[in-house]
Amino acid sequence: MEKVYHLVSEEEAGIRIDKLLTTVDEEWSRTQIQEWIKSEHVLVNGKKVKTNYKCEVNDKIIVNIPEPVPLNIEAEEMDLDIVYEDSDVIVVNKPRGMVVHPAPGHTSGTLVNGLMAHCKDLSGINGVMRPGIVHRIDKDTSGLLMVAKNDVAHEALVEQLVAKTVTRKYEAIVHGVIPHDFGTIDAPIGRDKTDRQKMAVVDNGKHAVTHFRVIERFTDFTHVECELETGRTHQIRVHMKYIGYPLAGDPKYGPRKTLDIDGQALHAGVLGFVHPRTKEYLEFQSPAPEEFQNLLDYLNKRK
Repeated sequence: MEKVYHLVSEEEAGIRIDKLLTTVDEEWSRTQIQEWIKSEHVLVNGKKVKTNYKCEVNDKIIVNIPEPVPLNIEAEEMDLDIVYEDSDVIVVNKPRGMVVHPAPGHTSGTLVNGLMAHCKDLSGINGVMRPGIVHRIDKDTSGLLMVAKNDVAHEALVEQLVAKTVTRKYEAIVHGVIPHDFGTIDAPIGRDKTDRQKMAVVDNGKHAVTHFRVIERFTDFTHVECELETGRTHQIRVHMKYIGYPLAGDPKYGPRKTLDIDGQALHAGVLGFVHPRTKEYLEFQSPAPEEFQNLLDYLNKRK
């Protein structure tokens, strides 16, 4: 059973424990945390508390993360776009609309289901729900993902993500005309305080940095390349909205009046990392899908 430790700071004093813990790990939902508190998987100074407990300075919180309930994740034959594969790593080009890994209530049709049919060896570090998955991209974001086929490779790739040495470049179409050619957004990201289904730039969020450069300007949109220095949930989508240029088609962070696209116009086009075994730097490129290119053609005609 994994344990997570957290020492309450002065800034966090007075916050309900179920709310505070959602900022410790952005993947934890408040409902999930409340269940853990009720089942005594969360202890404060060695004692059980209620979900409405207000934290005090220097409280020592221990979260005993329960083992995931085993699910019968079925292998499913899919026509996966495998860009690279060897005995340690797979690089796959994920299509728009595909979820990366199963979740309760959604156990089929994901990239993991397809990977399980494609190969028998996937790392087990992330458990039965996410075998081989080192990092994720959103359902409606297309592009390149690296997948680990064993635990040694998985750990090595995660270390590179933590050290910010993995190259991850995305193409995006955003609302508005960005006047400057280059920019860096350095703003912390955490759960939106008014909508728990969203992420936002918040004072106590996790460090997040996105670099961008303008590829082409249109009448009222801009084609940009975004490079991730960190990899927070919805990072590019949140950061571009934060500076006033939300992604076209983004149902969660963008305006309702937008381009005709089913989901955000975002494509993970470049992925580079050091191979965990050979120590050679590998870099892969994937052109944006036809739907994305069609939008660019449409915007060019409107100029």
